[in-house]
Amino acid sequence: MDKLKFDILFKYWDMYMEGFLNTLQVSLIALVGSFILGTIVAVMRIAPIRPLNWLGTVFVEFIRNIPLILIVFFFFLAPSVLGLPLSGFVAGTLALTIYTAAFIAEAVRAGIQAVPKGQTEAARASGLTYNQTMYYVVLPQAIKIVIPPIGNQFLNLVKNSSILSVVAGLDLMYYADLISTKSFVTFSVYIFVALFYLVITIPLSIGLSYLERRMAGVS
Repeated sequence: MDKLKFDILFKYWDMYMEGFLNTLQVSLIALVGSFILGTIVAVMRIAPIRPLNWLGTVFVEFIRNIPLILIVFFFFLAPSVLGLPLSGFVAGTLALTIYTAAFIAEAVRAGIQAVPKGQTEAARASGLTYNQTMYYVVLPQAIKIVIPPIGNQFLNLVKNSSILSVVAGLDLMYYADLISTKSFVTFSVYIFVALFYLVITIPLSIGLSYLERRMAGVS
């Protein structure tokens, strides 16, 4: 087995940092975007309006059953056909957001369905509209319930961001491939990349665990 070559890390530090910051940026954007979109789709799936149910269901089932790489290629190639080309970074971020949103939608929907129906009925009886009931009564409780599965999706999102490398998305894996090509070193290059991913995922995991305990009322 090759020895770990720390000189690679120092020699290409700027490239590693560029990839790290881009990966962090795309992860944060996709995390916020997928949570918002996933919550909207979840509400659509249980809304008392059949067209919204249908649209929400089609979105979830369609996206969940397509490989992420195909969604990335779609957003990278389709806009070019229309004369509106997107960079690999933008295309990858959009794809990652939409892909993750489908899984978050299912988690949030399960949380909504776990909230006792009596609370919804009581809120409606008190004069709240359906949207107000969802926003003020149901969703806050649903989110508390589904923090663990949503947290897992967020962690998967960070790891899935490596898919941007296939469309020159300037992420960690893109720069790792570039460094490996320049230096003719593989083992050390990708070990260091793994450590950079851990710098993102470990604090995120700890933060989610802390949030889960707070929501559950545990210090």
